[in-house]
Amino acid sequence: MPQAFPHPPAQRSTCSTPWEAHALLRFWHLASLDAPTVAVVWTLAFAWAARVRLPAWVPLLAALVVWVVYVADRLLDARGDLRAGIHGRLRERHLFHWRHRRLLAPLVAVAAVAAAWMVLWLVPAPVRQRDSLLAAAALVYLTRVHSPQTLLPGLSLPRILARPIETLWRKELLAGLLFTAGCLLPAWSRATAPISVLLAPGVVFALLAWLNCALIDRWESVAAGGAAGSHAAVLLALVALVTAIAAAGAMPRIAALLATAALSALLLALLDRSRSRLTPLALRAAADLVLLTPALLAPALLR
Repeated sequence: MPQAFPHPPAQRSTCSTPWEAHALLRFWHLASLDAPTVAVVWTLAFAWAARVRLPAWVPLLAALVVWVVYVADRLLDARGDLRAGIHGRLRERHLFHWRHRRLLAPLVAVAAVAAAWMVLWLVPAPVRQRDSLLAAAALVYLTRVHSPQTLLPGLSLPRILARPIETLWRKELLAGLLFTAGCLLPAWSRATAPISVLLAPGVVFALLAWLNCALIDRWESVAAGGAAGSHAAVLLALVALVTAIAAAGAMPRIAALLATAALSALLLALLDRSRSRLTPLALRAAADLVLLTPALLAPALLR
């Protein structure tokens, strides 16, 4: 196993001094604290929009589960690429996790045990049964991402079908759908109003989460040119904003949540257009930071 790690490839920049993130923001990203923060904010936001009051342990459980999954995912990524001698795909977050694996692995084990205890003793049985489906889907996700074999072995499809199916099985879309489901379920399982009220913000957030993952993947690829990402983000922002305006009269909370999602999409578009002015690490951390716009509703969320 190599003891020295290569530095991740730097993005070319037209600026002489690209903006570097603050040390706290870098640590927030490198230690995989960004995704749990996003999960907590959106879990509370969905509950507020559905007029559901969540027990205090629910966002804590969401944070623990997401952190365990993300740390395990990055450790597996690092181990697999280092064993295969493929260093070019490793980023600073992977190298950070691998360097600190002797600390992170026990912490992940403790967090997993704590999450399992909360699921067994605090989650009602009907909710636990539904959550088990999400856990199974997460296991499929990890298997899909870290298995060298395809899920469709030997299947020959026409090009018009093969491309959409391959896109559906991409890591970015799977991650976005699972992340959205995990944030939605606590409110969905406790809502007294029709669960259809969460459909629009749920779909918009799923698209937002997918776009976040897809843009990060494109930024970190060799060929990261073009404006397709920013165009998609602006389109999503417009759809979310129009839907928010349509819902404002009858469902003001849903409208407010959709408006924050529109703001997140616009900020992602801005990041895509100005990516050459940020270091790769700052860009990656900022991509998750802009998903925290529902925190603007914090006075209402915490009431």
